[in-house]
Amino acid sequence: MTALYTERIDYKHRDTVLQGYLAYNDAIQGIRPGLLVVHCFRGLRDFVKERTELLAGLGYIAFALDMYGVIPKDDQEAFALAKTYGDNRPLMRSRANAGLAILKKHKLTDVKRTGAMGYCFGGGVVLELARSGAEIAGVVGFHANLDTPNRDDAKNIKGKVLILHGADDPLVPTDHVLAFQEEMRKAKVDWQMVFYGGAVHAFTMPESGADPTKPVAYNENADKRSWEAMKAFFIEVFK
Repeated sequence: MTALYTERIDYKHRDTVLQGYLAYNDAIQGIRPGLLVVHCFRGLRDFVKERTELLAGLGYIAFALDMYGVIPKDDQEAFALAKTYGDNRPLMRSRANAGLAILKKHKLTDVKRTGAMGYCFGGGVVLELARSGAEIAGVVGFHANLDTPNRDDAKNIKGKVLILHGADDPLVPTDHVLAFQEEMRKAKVDWQMVFYGGAVHAFTMPESGADPTKPVAYNENADKRSWEAMKAFFIEVFK
């Protein structure tokens, strides 16, 4: 039985007021594994909140952090905000760790079993969180940004890594994919990368439309398969 509990969580990182979104199944007793969820470049919108609720239905306590403190009014503003963190990885890592701290301090979170997952920009954020040395068991990136300014930081990764990637994604260059793979090998990370044929960027998001000739498009098969892969991954890392 699922008794979904959701709550807006107001918190701060430095001088920025942030509004995260928490969800868990209130019918479950006691602590349970915790998952941090990071939104795409468009900010903490309904899509990520819905995914956070789905995770709660799977038995996790899930917290969707807020990287921006605002909801961008359009894609131009969203790109500018995302670039702020892309250009300042220490700030990106610090803000992600602030969200992780909120999840870990909740009374229902099993602090020894936490992980993170993110979409597009958010996939890049959870990778940077892992590269920062955060104490998390695993991270999952859906159509994630794979670039990073210092690939030697992968030696700090303490958990496992799963990347779920559109095989035809034109927004994540092939050289980023190859560099990421070499980064993981060099650091001896326990990593996996799954490619979905016919899928481009943002394949999990219905708002992307359905035209695979465009850089972003929803792909129902890739969406469902990647979700199942994520579920199996977290079952493994939290066993």
